[in-house]
Amino acid sequence: MSDASSIGGVDFHCHLDLYPDHQAAIAKAEAARIYTLTVTTTPKAWSRNHELTRHTRYVRAALGLHPQLVAERAGELPLWDRHLPEARYVGEVGLDAGPRFYKSLDVQKQVFRHVLERCAEAGGKILTIHSLRSAPAVLDMIEAHLPRDRGAVVLHWFTGSKSDARRAAALGCYFSINAEMTRTDRGRELITNLPRDRILTETDGPFTQAGCRPSEPVDVPLAAAAVANILGVSSEALTKVILTNLRTLIG
Repeated sequence: MSDASSIGGVDFHCHLDLYPDHQAAIAKAEAARIYTLTVTTTPKAWSRNHELTRHTRYVRAALGLHPQLVAERAGELPLWDRHLPEARYVGEVGLDAGPRFYKSLDVQKQVFRHVLERCAEAGGKILTIHSLRSAPAVLDMIEAHLPRDRGAVVLHWFTGSKSDARRAAALGCYFSINAEMTRTDRGRELITNLPRDRILTETDGPFTQAGCRPSEPVDVPLAAAAVANILGVSSEALTKVILTNLRTLIG
């Protein structure tokens, strides 16, 4: 990890390859010293993401197979397997039981189980996980297939219940929080109940907005400030907590 004192913020879930200029998006995050995890949605996207982030100081790429794309892309699982030895970070992976993707949930579960089992075999992977309308099932699968000593989990944009969050924390999971989550009563209540030593920030750009444009890693201080406000601490104090959490997570 880069010297923590040099890091300007943490964006632990962002899709830099979905911006109009992928290379420029990486360069901007790097110049701002934002520790950025750029996730991929298909294994075919890995090689380019890996190539562009191999020598960056603050930007890391993750190897993913997004649950919303599993119906069309499950055939890329052997490619995901082939790339796994090159990747320390895995994501975006998980389950999506929302109305649009519910019909592929069985296939999603097969793919997610495979991902968890391969990560457990490899050891030392850090996963950023999608759990929309499926938090209990995601936690069941993490508990069954990824022992705590074989990998680490960050639940991205978590929308489960308070009891789901307690269970996730007991399983050792972290939570990456974006500014969007701080705008709802439910999100704010969830944030106040999370263990502080498990909180990270994210933008999930370009799927969230900063004003009238898509969010990007440089906007992550907005999420940190909003979370700090909810927790009744200063932005500086929360940023220190997040950097400590990042350091603990990535060792």
